[in-house]
Amino acid sequence: MNTATQETNKGALTTLVTVFFFWGFIAASNSILIPFCKTHFELTQLQSQLIGSAFYGAYFIGSLILFILSNALGYDIVNHIGYKKGIIYGLAISVVGALLIIPSANANSFYAILGSLFVVALGFSLQQTCAQPFAIALGDPATGSHRLNLGGGVNSLGTTIGPIIVSFFLFGSVGSSNVEVTVKNINNLYLIVAVVFAAVALFFQFSKLPDGKNSEPFEKAGKAANSLSIMTLLILGIIAVGQFTEVPNLWLLISIMLVVVLILFVSNNKASQSSEGWGAMKYPQLIYGMLGIFIYVGVEVTIDNNFGALLKQPGYFNDMGLDESQISQYISLYWGSLMIGRWTGAISVFNLSATGKRIATIVVPFIAFAIVLAANSLHGSDVSNLLPYAICIAIAIAAFFYGQEKPVKTLLTLSILAAVAMIIGSFTTGIVSVYAFIAGGLCCSIMWPCIFSLGVGGLGKYTSEGSALLIMMILGGAVIPPLQGAFGDGALGLHKSYLVAAACFILLAFLALKLKSVLKAQGLDFDKQIEGGH
Repeated sequence: MNTATQETNKGALTTLVTVFFFWGFIAASNSILIPFCKTHFELTQLQSQLIGSAFYGAYFIGSLILFILSNALGYDIVNHIGYKKGIIYGLAISVVGALLIIPSANANSFYAILGSLFVVALGFSLQQTCAQPFAIALGDPATGSHRLNLGGGVNSLGTTIGPIIVSFFLFGSVGSSNVEVTVKNINNLYLIVAVVFAAVALFFQFSKLPDGKNSEPFEKAGKAANSLSIMTLLILGIIAVGQFTEVPNLWLLISIMLVVVLILFVSNNKASQSSEGWGAMKYPQLIYGMLGIFIYVGVEVTIDNNFGALLKQPGYFNDMGLDESQISQYISLYWGSLMIGRWTGAISVFNLSATGKRIATIVVPFIAFAIVLAANSLHGSDVSNLLPYAICIAIAIAAFFYGQEKPVKTLLTLSILAAVAMIIGSFTTGIVSVYAFIAGGLCCSIMWPCIFSLGVGGLGKYTSEGSALLIMMILGGAVIPPLQGAFGDGALGLHKSYLVAAACFILLAFLALKLKSVLKAQGLDFDKQIEGGH
């Protein structure tokens, strides 16, 4: 049956995407907090990165707790309260976490700050678990990736202009990077964050959003909960081995990845023999989607996390290597590339004519690029080196046209293009290599909605449960970046370690084909539905 005629609830979608902006905004706040904590608490670089680990860990633990509690109570918690209230409760949890940072900073306790950030991210976990499937539910499932692209584009806007907003509230002006950040500055920042989240929660409470509930009966998935608990214990065990033995980090990280893959496929294999007790994990598309999110988040983060250190290396960009003041514009352009792609991917949400859509697909990316350049100019950066990147944007536009807004074809096309870019970047130096690695952001930009919409496709009453499991796989952001770092410290070297990113993109291309295959076997072909809808 073709459901492409289902109308998108544009009013509700407009309200929903506001929360996506603040996820990006808080990421900008963390960019201030990490260097502050490193200096203020006299931390090593590794210790300062525990802030990121607290965030990724909270997404994983929060989703796992939600899943286990739903099974213990005998009903889907998210479906029981509805997506709307779930987002409100998630915002409330984030408000508590933001307020906890204030006494934690005043007590001069880094680990208390980590705990507070963990609470903030627990709220994010619930918000994302609700918001992602909610966006899909507000229209035709086949075009769900387009609505997620809109949310992602708004999120990237928050990430791009967030540093300007944060600088203004902390320092009274933008570009004041030389002003020392104190505990008082941090208190002011997170008080503002708490107030903003509370205001958004009230906005959602009084909005006309539908509840977002599914009337189908809940089916317990005790076996799936046990399987995921075993996976968690094994991961914790591997971490413990790393703490108390001399086993190389590379082997520990590879072991964690193997545990994730084996547990997921063994679980799905058992569920295919007897589906009782497995819930959403009996659907192969969810398993492939979980692996896709794990790899995608990991590769998106790893390109950036190792990029700054690479730019500093003598002989890579130039003979001397770049200093801190010269690096920021290239990091900014990487995250700006995500905004460029997501804005382009969101065009289909709007009711444009075929000609208008084609024109917008060409014009919008360059408008977004101009905003990125303007943001860097406000910070006092010389953006002349960034202008030739327009060539990469033109190539990405061609890829978007070729993908035809079809989630499988788009994911496959961008994965192959990104793998090629990583290989080019690994075997060249200077600005060509820099542009190749940054172009990974353009390719990553609309992968999340493609993977997410395909992963929950056809899940029906298990959609919110599947969403929680997909959000859980943000764990990849805590595993793949240090994996690349371990290769970078070894024989490959930091430059060639980007072949790890290339391998990740090749795996994503393979997963795109597997997702198409398993969905087609169930009578679902989103690519064909979208084609028919045009």
